[in-house]
Formats: sequence, C-alpha cells, structure tokens
Amino acid sequence: MTFEKPSYIPEFIGLLDAETATEQLTEGLLTGVEKPRSLALDELVQPLPHEERFRARPVRALLDRVMHLCRNEKPTAADEWLAPRLHATLRLTRAEAADPELWSCLALLVAPDYVVWRHGRSGKVDAVRFQGPHYKQAFARLWWAAEMFRDGDDYRPAARICRNQDMLNTALRLDVVDHRPVAQAVAVLLERGVVTTGREVNALCTVVNAAAMTLAYDVIAPDIERDQVAVADWIRYEAVLPGDLVLPTGPAESRAPQESVDTLTELFADLFKDAPVRDREQVDEPEEVTSR
Repeated sequence: MTFEKPSYIPEFIGLLDAETATEQLTEGLLTGVEKPRSLALDELVQPLPHEERFRARPVRALLDRVMHLCRNEKPTAADEWLAPRLHATLRLTRAEAADPELWSCLALLVAPDYVVWRHGRSGKVDAVRFQGPHYKQAFARLWWAAEMFRDGDDYRPAARICRNQDMLNTALRLDVVDHRPVAQAVAVLLERGVVTTGREVNALCTVVNAAAMTLAYDVIAPDIERDQVAVADWIRYEAVLPGDLVLPTGPAESRAPQESVDTLTELFADLFKDAPVRDREQVDEPEEVTSR
C-alpha cells in the first residue's frame, strides 16, 4: 500500500477525541484510497498545555527519515530505529503518553501515510493502528516500548526488544514489565538468544506473567525509586538527536540494580526451561553404560 504525505501538517500535536477519530476510520482511509480531512480535523484538535513541547515538525521529520532509511527493507525494520528516537523527540510524562487522543492526533493529522506504510498489510490497515490501545496503536506502542524497556538513559534494551516483533507485540501487554528489573531481565534473555522464535517469546512471557501471581518480584529483585526530577529535567529540554547510527540519550535516571536484573534473568531462564514450547527440540539424555 502507498499513501502520499499529507499536504497540510499542523504546527502542534494536540488531542483528537475518540468520536471524531472514529469517524475518520473509513474503508477508504484504511485501504489507503482516501486521506483524512486534515484542515477540517485540525480545527477540532484540543491544544495541549505547554504546547511548545508538542511541535509536530520534529516528529514528522523523524518519520520521513525512517521511511527513507527503510525504503528497501520490510517496514517492520523501522521499529528498532524509530522507538528510541520517537521517545527522545516527543518528550512526554507518562500521564500525557497514556492519553490515546494524543496518539490519534499524531496518526491522523501528522503521519497517516506512515501508519499505512508501516502497517498496511494485505491492502488494509487495522483501525487500531490509528486509534487503539497502547500496545497496538502505531506510535503509542513504540513510545511505550522505549519507556518501559530503556535502562535509565540507555535505549539499547528497548531497541533490542523492538528488533523482535514477537517480543514487542507480547511483552508490552504485560503489567509486570513496569518493574524495571523484570523488563531488563527479559531483554537480557532476548540478547543472549535464550528466546528467539515467536513460540519461545510467548512461552517466556507466559511464565514470567504467571510467576508474578506467586512471586513478589519487587521483593526478590528490588528496584530503586524512580528519579522524577531527572525525568522532569529531561522533558524540559528540546531533543538534539545524534546521527542515524547513534542512539539518543534518555533521562539521566539510575539504571535498574544489576543484582536484581541478574536474579530475575536466572529465574526466568529456569522457568523457561520447563515451559511448554511446541516443536522445541528435545535433547535426549545419553544412555547410561553399564559394565558386564
């Protein structure tokens, strides 16, 4: 599917209410035949406080860049590059990022062509990519992946998660990844190749989530208190991104305690060993040789 860049880009990203957004999700839009009515929609957008932080042009430039960089690759390749840079460019509090109306505005007014380019499989985009939960919506999923899986100012674990579509699509649904040592342990297992396939990722996430029902992760692997001052300071300053090959820097928070990450990495690896994974190769134990 192809979709031309909007001729009108609003100056600021605001809030587009759910009813108005839903009215735009016609068959023509989802199949890439029609464009949103950008000028008319912009008049219905509710401005955000401190709107200087919500300038649309830097985000739009980022999306133009990633579509160019990945023009000869599968669109899924964009996630790893874009997630940290979107997070570092669109600097939000978690409360702001939890508002689906912001993401609807971004998708329908600023970059509907990106949504079609990235998610337009089989000739149609699923409506949730424009307006949906944080783990489905085209931009919310990337911002939250970077937020939940960054390790302090280090975006490398988040980029690693976004490199694996199965992990990105599954882990982001889990409430337990809000505990930073859990998120980092999962990222370590992915980096080490303990899990690679979709079935393995699903099995790991299932056992991690199930174990949280009986194990208090915050007790056996405590985290330190989040540094809200560092986050607030980071949000105040406009992003200056490095080159295409260098990751940006996140808020200057301390990283998750290494001892806690190591504890959960070992625990999750053990849990995964016993997890049912269809078609997992079984290594037969050597037969005992007895002397006669």
